[in-house]
Amino acid sequence: MAEEPKVPPPSNPTLSFDPSRTVGIIKRKALIKDLAAVYHAECLAYCQELLELQTKWEEVFRWLMHNSFREQNMHRQRIPFACCWCS
Repeated sequence: MAEEPKVPPPSNPTLSFDPSRTVGIIKRKALIKDLAAVYHAECLAYCQELLELQTKWEEVFRWLMHNSFREQNMHRQRIPFACCWCS
């Protein structure tokens, strides 16, 4: 009779439950959650700043457009209108 080939034992035995690893995982999860909260707050601050800058830019743009329109109208008013019966 031929002998059956022996299977070597696995080099990485399955890890058993280790409560100390669970504590480490919970601590890492808490740190990640805190980091996410800080990142979220920073993003909100940048969004608020961007909104304020956009509002200022829109105000300046409206002011420039209004003044440009006024200057064009004033320029038109300065040019005398010559008609044939006024001369």
